[in-house]
Amino acid sequence: MKMLMLTQYFPPEVGAPQNRLFENAVRWKKMGLEIDVLTAMPNYPKMEIHQDYEGKWFSKEKIDELTVYRAWIFVSKSKSIVFRLMNYFSFVFSSMLVALFKLKKYDVVFVESPPLFLGISARFICRIKGAKMIFNVSDLWPESAEKLGLVTNKTFLKMATVLEEHLYKKSAIITGQTQGIVKDIQSRFPNKKVYWLPNGVNLNLYDPEKKYGNWKEENGFKESDVLFVYAGIIGHAQGLEVILKAANELKSQTNAHFILVGSGPEKEILLKMKSEMNLSNVHFYDAVSKAEMPAIIESCVMTIVPLKKLDLFKGAIPSKIFENLSMKVPVILGVDGEARDLFVEDGKCALHFEPENEVALSKVITNVLENKVDLVSMKENARKYVGEKFNRDKIANEFFDYLLKKIHEKDLV
Repeated sequence: MKMLMLTQYFPPEVGAPQNRLFENAVRWKKMGLEIDVLTAMPNYPKMEIHQDYEGKWFSKEKIDELTVYRAWIFVSKSKSIVFRLMNYFSFVFSSMLVALFKLKKYDVVFVESPPLFLGISARFICRIKGAKMIFNVSDLWPESAEKLGLVTNKTFLKMATVLEEHLYKKSAIITGQTQGIVKDIQSRFPNKKVYWLPNGVNLNLYDPEKKYGNWKEENGFKESDVLFVYAGIIGHAQGLEVILKAANELKSQTNAHFILVGSGPEKEILLKMKSEMNLSNVHFYDAVSKAEMPAIIESCVMTIVPLKKLDLFKGAIPSKIFENLSMKVPVILGVDGEARDLFVEDGKCALHFEPENEVALSKVITNVLENKVDLVSMKENARKYVGEKFNRDKIANEFFDYLLKKIHEKDLV
């Protein structure tokens, strides 16, 4: 089977979708899929085209035996919805042109949403290449944009919803990253089978038995310092203000330090907040490659994974959870719903605090600092749980088997 993976985000960009798509593509290729990737010039999250790709309209390269085609994309640091749409639609049209003039025929187009609008390009490519569409939903859009207040125009939201429903109807297979996404789509389209294709972790890359260096000492912290780490996109949805407010509550705990690693649209706001609150116990670092992440994770006692307090996020599972737990580092989870059920109640490898509640977060951290938490058991549970439930090799194998089944049933031919 010949598959084209269509995505706006791909390495060398750093981020959860980039890693997930890349690692799945590599595994599926090894299993026998003839898989190519069509993506944009790398620019995320700083919204700057990477130096090696500046001024290019098209490129073709090899990344770990994957053939990767790249098309031009408009980038801007503006948060305006107009510029954001220009960003999305520029790649929609440039990817169509690349597909029309540069790509061979495929049996399947696996398209990543969001951005939802990339489904327009996927439908076009499917028509000209005679392919079926697999629509992979990692976030319910436009619902999420509306509930976060990022899009308020009712006409635009209506048009986006019409497009969303059209793409679901035209998909040979729909995949959802969380059970919440799967249930939502299944409830609206009961005649469509929605496959749960969760995120996961590369257990070999995030291995607590390996030694990744001494990040803590190299960055000027004392052996007695206790580090709590957030690593990921510094955006609106994460609600990272709660960490700074909790750090303010815990200034008297002089050995507690809060590390925020990453880039994103809210970083400057948080840096200003740190300065105004005079938080010497909060430290910001730039985003790092996935190969550098294990050293940071192993340096901390627990990681903090928050989201805004919205019903929308009750079906969210931030991908950083898997990597942290694989390193036997338990999580302080400021997320309700599916993630809480999985990692606090079932896996017993995370502690919970009410989203956006800095008092609740500071209380959890105080309990950790005062040894009122059984971290030993949580660490052992952590690696075991993600190894059994969210091993990326297992996830990729099961989806490959599902594709073979669909071919046999003639759903993809």
